[in-house]
Amino acid sequence: MDILQKIIAYKKPLLEQQKRQISIEKLQNSRFYKRSTLSLSEALTQSGSSGIIAEFKRRSPSKPAINLSADVKKVTTGYQQAGAAALSVLTDTYFFGGKNLDIEQIRSFINIPILRKDFIFDVYQVYEAKSIGADAILLITEVLSKNEIIKLAKLANELGLEVLLEIHSASQLDKFNKYINVLGVNNRNLKTFEVSIENSIQIAGKLPDDIVKISESGIRSAEDVKRLRSYGFQGFLIGESFMKTENPGQACKRFIEQIKTC
Repeated sequence: MDILQKIIAYKKPLLEQQKRQISIEKLQNSRFYKRSTLSLSEALTQSGSSGIIAEFKRRSPSKPAINLSADVKKVTTGYQQAGAAALSVLTDTYFFGGKNLDIEQIRSFINIPILRKDFIFDVYQVYEAKSIGADAILLITEVLSKNEIIKLAKLANELGLEVLLEIHSASQLDKFNKYINVLGVNNRNLKTFEVSIENSIQIAGKLPDDIVKISESGIRSAEDVKRLRSYGFQGFLIGESFMKTENPGQACKRFIEQIKTC
C-alpha cells in the first residue's frame, strides 16, 4: 500500500464520523457557502499573472516538520502581497498538519483564489470545500476512478468551484473530462518521494492544448519556471521552498521578482 492509499484508508472512517456530526444541509448554511467564488484558471492566465500558486503547509509525510509554528494568516497574506496568483492550503490534519479552519480564517483577508488541497474522494468533501470558502478543489487521479472524477468534478462546477486534476503520468490522462478547469502534473514520485521537473517536461507534449496546465513540486528557481513555461505550463505550485524559510512571504516575493527578470 503506497502513501496515498494509506491516507485515504485513514481518512474514510473519520469522514463517516464527520458526516454524522455535520450534515450537508448544515454546510450549506455556512457563512461562505453563498459567496461568489474566484477563478483559479483565470488568475493563472490573466495578463501580468505570476502564475505562482503559493502553498501553505506545516508538514508532509516526507517532511514531518517543514514549518510547524507557521501562522496561516501571516504567511498567506504575505504570499498575496508578494504577487502570488493563487494560494494552495492543505486541510488534512494527520499527515499535513492542516485544518479546514485555516481556510476559514484567511478567507476574509484574501482576494485571490484559494485551492483546498486535500484528498477528496466523497461528494461531502466538495460541499465542505464550498462551505469553508475555497474556490477550487484538488482531485488526484491516483486514488480516483474515471467515473468518480466525473461525479466529483461535475458537482464542484455546479457549486461554482473549479477543479484541479492532478496526474503523475501520461497514462492517467484517460481520466481527464470536460469538468476539469486546470490540469496539474505532480513531479513527485509517490514511491520514492524523489522530485524532478523532468516529469512535467516529459509529459507536456501529451497534455490537451485547450486546458490551463500547472507543474507541481520541485520548482526551485526562476530558471525552472522559464523552462516549464517554454513547454506550455502557465502555473507553478510551490510550497516547501517557501515554507521552510523563516519568512515564506518574503521568499515568495523574492522568487516572483526573479521570475520577472529571468
